[in-house]
Amino acid sequence: MGGQVKRAFKFRFYPTEAQTVELSRTFGCVRKVYNLALQARTEAWTQRRERVGYGATSELLTLWKRTEELAFLNDVSCVPLQQTLRHLQTAFSNFWARRARYPRFKSRKRSRASAEYTRSAFRWRDGVRTLAKMAEPLEIRWSRPLPEGAAPSTVTVPRDAAGRWFVSLLCEDPNVQPLPTTDSVVGIDVGLDHLLVFSTGEKIPNPRHERLDRLALVKAQRALSRKQKGSNNRAKARVRLARVHAGIADRRTDYLH
Repeated sequence: MGGQVKRAFKFRFYPTEAQTVELSRTFGCVRKVYNLALQARTEAWTQRRERVGYGATSELLTLWKRTEELAFLNDVSCVPLQQTLRHLQTAFSNFWARRARYPRFKSRKRSRASAEYTRSAFRWRDGVRTLAKMAEPLEIRWSRPLPEGAAPSTVTVPRDAAGRWFVSLLCEDPNVQPLPTTDSVVGIDVGLDHLLVFSTGEKIPNPRHERLDRLALVKAQRALSRKQKGSNNRAKARVRLARVHAGIADRRTDYLH
């Protein structure tokens, strides 16, 4: 019998100039709120041995928005800001349960840039998705269809280190079927002439593009190592290296598919 589970469907999209500006501003505000809340919770514990929860940080967010220094937080949707406080609460819950390390501050250059929107912060109609504070829908490349009748409950917009934009849609999939049970066993051997050889006799040819990928990767890594730490040129070299990594991963994925 089939079951209903939540699945995330990730797609590439290409934002307009206005959307790029709005999303970049949202990423910065999300990072700022996360760091402010982490600092407040850390100080409360180290100075007063007080555990501050999500509710208290949500109240702090309201106070921060009323200050002149942090008034810019009102320029973006409040939903991603609330969501980052929930993520911080989860991080602390995992820390107190000894499942993870103590939460760390987010860095503008190192941390993953993303924003999460719940149903109150986006419009979904006939596959057209428009985020809060935006006038135009996102131009999504639909590489696969969503389950019939599925509507996303949560939308996450990340930007990877290579500068590529993605959208992840969390949907209820009612058509998940369990795999049939089987007693057969298949052995796999990795070789040189063939990438994979199965015990059934099937052979996957070796594309032999690893050498060119390795040379491109070494070149990008050497260029990065020559740049001065903290400089803009080093940041640009890091992006070029990330694009090389992304290109290699895409080629491998396309080949396996």
